[in-house]
Amino acid sequence: MRIEHGIITRVQRANDIVEIISEHVNLVRKGREMVGLCPFHDDHKPSMYVHPDKQIFKCFACSAGGDVIKFVQMREGLSFMRAVERLAERAGIKITPVRQQSDEKTSDVDPADVEKINRWAVQHWQKNLADSAVGKNCRDYISQRQIPEKVAADFSLGFAPDKWDDILNAARQKKIPESLLLSSGLIVKNEQGHLYDKFRNRLMFPIFDSSSRVIGFGGRTLGDDPAKYMNSPATVIFDKSNYVYALDKARHEMVSTGTVVIVEGYTDVIMAHRFECKNVVATLGTSLTAGHARLLRRFAKDIVLIFDSDIAGATAAERALEICLGEKIDIRLASVPQGKDPCDYLLAVGADGFRDVIKNAVDVMRYRWEKLAEKFGKSDNLTDRRRATEDFLKTVSTAMSSGAVDAIAQGLIVNRLSRVLQLRPEVIRKEIERRGVSASRAAINSVDNQKVAKVETGAGFGRKAQEEIIEAILNEPRLFESAARKIKAEDFADPALRQIWQLLEQTIEPNIEFSLADFLARIESTDISDLVVKMSDNGQDVETLRKRLNGAVNALVEHKEKTQIQTTNVIDDERLRRITSVKAKPDRRNPGFMPI
Repeated sequence: MRIEHGIITRVQRANDIVEIISEHVNLVRKGREMVGLCPFHDDHKPSMYVHPDKQIFKCFACSAGGDVIKFVQMREGLSFMRAVERLAERAGIKITPVRQQSDEKTSDVDPADVEKINRWAVQHWQKNLADSAVGKNCRDYISQRQIPEKVAADFSLGFAPDKWDDILNAARQKKIPESLLLSSGLIVKNEQGHLYDKFRNRLMFPIFDSSSRVIGFGGRTLGDDPAKYMNSPATVIFDKSNYVYALDKARHEMVSTGTVVIVEGYTDVIMAHRFECKNVVATLGTSLTAGHARLLRRFAKDIVLIFDSDIAGATAAERALEICLGEKIDIRLASVPQGKDPCDYLLAVGADGFRDVIKNAVDVMRYRWEKLAEKFGKSDNLTDRRRATEDFLKTVSTAMSSGAVDAIAQGLIVNRLSRVLQLRPEVIRKEIERRGVSASRAAINSVDNQKVAKVETGAGFGRKAQEEIIEAILNEPRLFESAARKIKAEDFADPALRQIWQLLEQTIEPNIEFSLADFLARIESTDISDLVVKMSDNGQDVETLRKRLNGAVNALVEHKEKTQIQTTNVIDDERLRRITSVKAKPDRRNPGFMPI
C-alpha cells in the first residue's frame, strides 16, 4: 500500500511526539527539551532527548533518532506504513491509499480486508459463545479450565460450532465475498469445489500482532478430532513461524522487565496473565524459530523458555538454544516441576511459585554443562561421551562467536572441561576455535545462490567527504543549491548517503522553509532516520558550514576524478595483460609458431 506524502505529513503533525513517547517513557523537562530513559537500549542514565519544537527524538547513547513515526516503528516493531496507519487511527484521520497504475504489480488480496474480515469473525464467534444454547458446551469447557468470564472476554475467546457452514452462511448474509473468506483461511475448498468452515466445534483463540490487528486464529477441539489444535493457514498477514500468541498483551511488560517468557499453549498464556505474569507468550504450535527470535528481540533482551520435561520438549529446547545463540539473544531454560503444564502449575501453586520457576531458569552454558555431566554419569560408552562433548563444544563456540560468553567465563569453561575430559586446556581451546571457524564458513555457504561481489562503500577519504556534504546541508539546507551544481546522487558511493541526497533533491525548494520533521516523514528506514538525526544538529554557524561544504564538495570531485583515472589505468593494465597472455601461448594448430 502507498500513501500520499501529504497525508503522511498530516498524520505526523496530528500526533505530538512528546505525548506519544510519554505513553512509553517517563519524560522530564530539561530546558527546552524533554529527557528520559531510552527504550532502545539498556539505559540507566537518561540519554534520550525529545525536542518538542522540532518534533524529533535523539538518543546520545545508542544513536536512535527520528520523528514520531520512527519512534512508533521502532517501539512497536512495525513497518513504516503500518506505523502511519496506527497513528492515523489514533488521530482519527482516514487514510486513502494511492491508486496503483495499471502497469504496477498488485496483490490479489488487500491485507486490510483480511484483517477486517478476521475482526468480524472474532465478533461472530464471541456471539456464538455467549448464546445460551449454542455456546453452552464451550462455556462449560472454559469453566473447567478455570478461566474466568472476564479473562475469556479480555482474550476475545469465541466458539466455532459443530457445523460445516456456520461462518460461511453468516458471511453470505453480510454479502462478504467467498474469495475473501478463502484468502483469510476461514473457509476451505475441497477437491470437488465445495466450500466449508475450516474451524468446527472448537474454542477459538484470536491471534493479535503487536499493534492489535487480528492476524489469525487458533482453535482447540471440543470433540474427538485427532487434530487437538489447529491454526489459520498462512495468509497475506499471518505466518505462524513469525508470530506468537498474546504479544499485544505482553509487549509492555516485556519491555519494562526486559524479559519474555515462552510457554507452549494458549491456556498456559491465559492462566499466566490471569495470575498477573504478563510477560508470557506462546509459539503457535511450532518450536521456536528464527522469526520468533527476531520478533521478540524487538521487545526484550532476555528469553526464558519453559519447556516440557519429555523428549519432545527437550528437543524443542535444544533447537531454541541454537536459534537464540545464532540471533545473539540471551536465553534461559526452565521446566515446570512434576511434569505439569504451566496452566495446571499456576492453579496449584499460584503466581509466586511460577515466578520462582522463571527466576531459577538456567542459562545456556549451565544447561549444556548439566547435560554433559548427566551423560558422563549415566554412560561409560565412548561414543555417547564423545557426542555429548561435541554438542557442548558446539554450544561454547557458538556462544563465544555471538559474544554471549566473556573471556573469564571462557577460561572457567575450558579449565572445567579440561578436568572432566583429562585433556590439556590448550587442546580444548583449539578445538573450540576450530569449530567456531567451521560454523562461520557453514553460515556463509548456507545462503542459496550467493554471489561474491565487491561493493564500493565509499570508505576512507571519499566517504568522509560524502558525510561532510550531507551534514552541512542538513544543518543549513540553503547550501544545497550550490552543492547540487557540482555533484549528483551517483557521486555518493554509500547507499544510505545516496538515498538521503535523493530525498534532499525531492524536498528542498527555494523560498520554502526546510523542516527536519517533514523530511523524516519521507524516510521509511529507521536506520537512515537514525543517521539523519545524528548528522542534523552540530550547532555550527552558516559560514563554518559553507566552508566545510565547499571543501567537501571539492574533495569529492577530486576523489571522483582520481578514481576514474585509476579505474582507466586498471582497465588498460588488464587489457595489456590479456594481450600479453594470448601472445605468450603457442598456436597448437601450428607448433613452433606464435599466434599473430
